[in-house]
Amino acid sequence: MSKTSPEQNKALVLQAFDTLFNKRDYQAAGRFWSDTYIQHSAHIEPGRDGLFNLIRAIPDTLHYEHGLILAEGDYVIVHGRFSGHGRPAAWIAADVVRIENGKLAEHWDVLQDEATQTESKSGLPMFGTRFPV
Repeated sequence: MSKTSPEQNKALVLQAFDTLFNKRDYQAAGRFWSDTYIQHSAHIEPGRDGLFNLIRAIPDTLHYEHGLILAEGDYVIVHGRFSGHGRPAAWIAADVVRIENGKLAEHWDVLQDEATQTESKSGLPMFGTRFPV
């Protein structure tokens, strides 16, 4: 278990995600992800390079925004939206990240396309308070 607080871990993950996904600053992002980063996502090649190469291949219009974020011990879960990636619908994600020695060390995710108001059986948006336009 790390010596960082849940609040510090949440701030680390949000800063890391913003640096990579929104700013696309790969050099700075390298300081957030461990050299031995473990990737459990079915959509991303192994390791830090797999993640960085995926983001390089996505249009520069990619935008990440976070919603709910929870942390306990070395784990952070963040609910977010990835838009501008060139596909018809934004992705709504629940990302689970394990922190080790102040870096993102391991990642799991659950992804799905964001539903429109017409597609939503519940009548509620999947992210935030409004449906996508």
